[in-house]
Amino acid sequence: MKIVVLVGPESSGKSALAAQLQHRFGAKVLGEYVREYIDTHQRDTHYGDIEIIAREQLAREEAARAARPSLLVLDTHLLSNILWSRALFDDCPGWLEPALSSRHYDLHLLLAPEGVPWVADGQRCQPELSQRQAFHHACEAWLTEHQQPWRPLRGSWAQREAAAIAAVEQLLGLDQRI
Repeated sequence: MKIVVLVGPESSGKSALAAQLQHRFGAKVLGEYVREYIDTHQRDTHYGDIEIIAREQLAREEAARAARPSLLVLDTHLLSNILWSRALFDDCPGWLEPALSSRHYDLHLLLAPEGVPWVADGQRCQPELSQRQAFHHACEAWLTEHQQPWRPLRGSWAQREAAAIAAVEQLLGLDQRI
């Protein structure tokens, strides 16, 4: 089983790319629980929600891992919970980072905010490019500091898709280049 995680700021194409990877490779995709949580509760989140959201996201990830698909694509993982908690509340439950660090991921695809438009959807809250760039840099810093395998995805939607497909093909041993 190989596990690919899509990380980056909001409106950078993670969910759309997850669907494309599912279609292309038959991957099992695990979506972002926080969207469901917000839809269900119909209110802004508060600090107490972070732990609830993170625990459910993690439980769903564990269930997806237990199914042992050949390719599991995560639309997010605990890094988003950590960074959003710090961004919104200047705090983060202490168990999140050790829990994330203790798990194995084969590849993170880090989507840049530049090159694609921000799209409001009722849940997104960073319309300014500089805000999304700061989130992107925080993702990159965490991945680098924790020596996680990652590749940047930049450019247009088509360029991101092509780069993601190439990275996953290489991960799966489908890359025929010598």
